[in-house]
Amino acid sequence: MSSLPASAMFKVHRRQPELLTPAKPTPHEFKPLSDIDDQESLRFHIPLLQVYRHHPSMQMKDPVKIIREALAKALVFYYPFAGRLREGHNRKLLVECTAEGILFIEADADVTLEQSGDALEPPFPCLEELLFDVPGSSEILNCPLLLVQVTRFKCGGFALALRVNHTVSDAPGFVQFMSGVAEMARGKQAPSVLPVWERHVLNARSPPRVTCIHREYDEVEDNKSTCSARIPFPLHDIVDKSFFIELSSLSTLRRFAPPHLQECSNFQILTACLWKCRTIALQPNPKQEMRMICLNNARRKFNPSILPEGYYGNGFVLSTTVATAEEITQNPIGFALKLVRKAATGMSREYLQSVADLMVIKGRPQMHEEGSYVVSDVRHAGFGEVDFGWGKAVYGGPVRAIPIIASFLVPFENKKGEKGIVIPICLPSQAMERFAKELNNLLEGIQLIHGHMSRSSHIISSL
Repeated sequence: MSSLPASAMFKVHRRQPELLTPAKPTPHEFKPLSDIDDQESLRFHIPLLQVYRHHPSMQMKDPVKIIREALAKALVFYYPFAGRLREGHNRKLLVECTAEGILFIEADADVTLEQSGDALEPPFPCLEELLFDVPGSSEILNCPLLLVQVTRFKCGGFALALRVNHTVSDAPGFVQFMSGVAEMARGKQAPSVLPVWERHVLNARSPPRVTCIHREYDEVEDNKSTCSARIPFPLHDIVDKSFFIELSSLSTLRRFAPPHLQECSNFQILTACLWKCRTIALQPNPKQEMRMICLNNARRKFNPSILPEGYYGNGFVLSTTVATAEEITQNPIGFALKLVRKAATGMSREYLQSVADLMVIKGRPQMHEEGSYVVSDVRHAGFGEVDFGWGKAVYGGPVRAIPIIASFLVPFENKKGEKGIVIPICLPSQAMERFAKELNNLLEGIQLIHGHMSRSSHIISSL
């Protein structure tokens, strides 16, 4: 494991933001989101970053011009992205397809990619340079659904930074959109996978009825508060840091899996370890309930599939497991692993439907955040595969953790050529120090059981 340090910042010269509209006329209509899309927990913008090196075959090509034109062409097919969100009865969200466009920014950096150093590695201290927050653009309703900034570097490489309204797409859905843009940048006239709206497939039943237990939506006093309003730490003390775990190191973590859980996935064992390290780091009341929340995607979960090919909305639900802080910290990793495995594999059609029904019955509630931790696995979403003509991305995917609440697992290759997983973490500064220490102990094969250090004797195969 290694944390990724920040280097000196660099400056970016930006032109005035512009509204980029579809290249051809598109329908003016209202498109309701699904009852999974429009829950309170997804009403935020999420930043993404794609970094590309210079490619000899693109020597005379301008990435700004190519991507701007490709986006305009792609918006003819994905025209809801050029619209604006409205809110109807019972807080129901819908897109008014107005063709007003997305925000686009052209920019130039004063350095090469190599000179940027660690500033172009997670947690990206340069993000504000690469993704300008256009004043008045970051509200959920009545604002552009997508903000794009393309920044050229002196070496011929470039960064494509995006900010997308999460209610409209999840990671696989947005990668589908970006892949369509990339295909058109490479000369195609239409995306190979045509977009499908059909958000009704994830709507509540009539009448709605909650038939499963959904601890992730346990009621709180004010379920419309923002995440930051309920963080029990001073915001000035919150720090971003990223941890790189080599693929070879996963075998060390797997040693903590007891014999009856040897079939666990890399996601499950890594998530169990993160949950334990984070709980120890935060030092909560021993009796406080801690929630581990997994994202279960329905795209390939069922046969036949619930979602049609080309669906680009949110196709996942949250699955939660709960234990006290004392249980997590005082038991071996196998305790947390068993709970994580159950949450990660427990989604059924009825569970999915029950979530949509709960959204309607309870007015699209906020996820319960106190004591909660979300781990989102985007290793297989395909961000890094998106090719605008310059080859695969050096980095592709989310750039930062959501403060206190959520982390991402992102595929990453460091400068030594070592492949692994980068994990952005956001915690109070002292908790971050404790987290790093605990995670390092686990990667050295040491775990804390009932207050004592112990080395695991369970060894199973790695990847």
